[in-house]
Amino acid sequence: MSKSSMDAASQPGPSVMRCPSYLLSPPIHRPTQMHLNEVIQAARVRSQDEQEMQNLLQAAQYEFGIYNSDIEPEHETERPCSCQACQYRWAKVGRMKTHNIWSNAVRYPGESNYNDVYGGNDTSIFGLTMRNPYQKSVVSSYGPAWSRSTGYYYRPKPVASYHMRAIHQTIDLNRKLNDKAQRTINALEPTTSIWRVPDSEDTPAKSGLENADKKPLADDQPSPVAYYPTRQSGFLTKLLAVVSAKAEAKILIQNLARSILEEEAGRWPDQLTRDIVANYQIKTGMVKKIKHLRDTQPIQYLHLLKAGYFEPIPVAWADQVSNPLKFAIEAAGGWRGITPSWRGFEDTAEERLYWVLNHREGTQGVRMKPDFISEMNMARERMASAVEPPPEYFSSGDQCHIQHKTDGYSKQVMPKSFHPSDLPETPNDDTMILLDVSGSMDFDPLRPVYDKYLITDYAPSTQPRNKDVAKAIVRRFTDAMAHRDHSASGYDLVSFSSTANLAGTINHRNFEQVWRNVKLGGGTRVMTGWQKVKQRHFEKHRESAVWHPDFGWQAGPETPILRLLLLLDGEATDMDEFELDLLGLSWSHVTIFLIGVDGCPHHHRHANELQRISDVNPHVSFVDAQGNTPERYVTHELLKRHLGVDLSMSQFKELEIPPAYSMY
Repeated sequence: MSKSSMDAASQPGPSVMRCPSYLLSPPIHRPTQMHLNEVIQAARVRSQDEQEMQNLLQAAQYEFGIYNSDIEPEHETERPCSCQACQYRWAKVGRMKTHNIWSNAVRYPGESNYNDVYGGNDTSIFGLTMRNPYQKSVVSSYGPAWSRSTGYYYRPKPVASYHMRAIHQTIDLNRKLNDKAQRTINALEPTTSIWRVPDSEDTPAKSGLENADKKPLADDQPSPVAYYPTRQSGFLTKLLAVVSAKAEAKILIQNLARSILEEEAGRWPDQLTRDIVANYQIKTGMVKKIKHLRDTQPIQYLHLLKAGYFEPIPVAWADQVSNPLKFAIEAAGGWRGITPSWRGFEDTAEERLYWVLNHREGTQGVRMKPDFISEMNMARERMASAVEPPPEYFSSGDQCHIQHKTDGYSKQVMPKSFHPSDLPETPNDDTMILLDVSGSMDFDPLRPVYDKYLITDYAPSTQPRNKDVAKAIVRRFTDAMAHRDHSASGYDLVSFSSTANLAGTINHRNFEQVWRNVKLGGGTRVMTGWQKVKQRHFEKHRESAVWHPDFGWQAGPETPILRLLLLLDGEATDMDEFELDLLGLSWSHVTIFLIGVDGCPHHHRHANELQRISDVNPHVSFVDAQGNTPERYVTHELLKRHLGVDLSMSQFKELEIPPAYSMY
């Protein structure tokens, strides 16, 4: 590390300073010039139409009755067509310039571009062409070539058996290409530290780039000179070639070191920023791993540095419909991620989340993202493990009994035995509630119907709507918390969908009044709600915090702990961003309640993911329920994790007693 970076790493965290009132609202423009690099510039270009492309794909899938997100609609027509599938296909053609800009910015030395538009070919950095490796290695989900006997307007349907083969072949090819890419870039890394390049020509630092055979670090840097004997090779010719190769390698090493120092200085231009970055690396447990990467794998370090992997998520990204953590990764289409082993991730947020999990100190082995087949198998195993809930939690007041959707409760997957992994609640802690109000909360619950791994339809489920279950759980939770705290003021309730709103401070007296402020509809973007929660938290405790123009509010040692109850009815589009953000915070504890449809593998896939995050992050707890929900049981489990205390059944029953001043 440079001296400035080492000094920053030794700091315990951001400087604590009183925040004057004029800094309560973030400034419109940062006083210093915005830092730019090729990855940032390419991300700006890609973000202009990223969400539009995803919307076009979803619209085409909906029109063609395709429910699997990994299958693109196919359409054959000999006439001009305005269907959604054709619009999406032509949009892909028109996006090739963006494709090349992004690929050139994030690819590693020696890699070539490819796509799935122009026959799978594109020009590489060596003037050669690279065949799309997925084109002939992965079968189509639609099966072999189909006849157009039905006329000009034929819409084929995916075939379950071919779809399953395509998934298996894609998983195998992803693994092979990832392993090859990681080995290749590891071999190109310098074999000695770039921070100790000797001045003597007798012992120059050696670099793996010497073996790259015209694979430059960047397009504007010279290629290393590799020595090959020629017909006129004499002693002097060999000597000159060796000296020249060593000189070229030394220049590359010096350029690499200079590029790293310049990028670090541009990204972290002041002491406060460096303190925040150092604190983030400490909280995520990546200090040693990042230093090791900088010392021994500087090519990869620079690549990830340019993408912002070693610093908190910029606060501005939360409100952007498309940001660099929401870019789709499509291996078959050549839409790359950031790390060498990017194939198999859904988007750049998921890729970065797993990179951080694998580079935390104390990590044993490599934490792999489960492939689709493994995810589905684990989801079905989890679903099959459900049992009848404990009978002592029966309540005639539960929504499933009031609405009489069906008799009895649905079987539930029992959560792991509670073991406190975080500090218990204190009187100074700040409890808030973050509620998903996306449109699906008001839908009649549906579960997918599968043929192998292909979704063919959706079937209704006899259970209350998720909005009714969420309301009942929030009421029970706030009543119990008020009885414990003896507080009449209540708890801040923030709702979120595509945007976020502070519904109010809810308590047992104004519950119905505040709940009327909850409006349903929109998508599920949890980061918008999370930013609103943080804003509200720091409005109340701004004297102990500091504002940063890029990374937003930063808690100080005196900032109270935020204890958040998050209610979800499915996977948020930016859930990986949220989980990634939580890994770098120590001033918040989040308890997640996931509401699901009975017999739905999607619910259990998401539940397994949340459980994995809870297992590695002591500040995150998780509870889920499916179908006809035993509300008292769920509330008891949520209170244990929210309070950090193993409440006995008798203690829970005491908390259920409404406060004496209750008006209902």
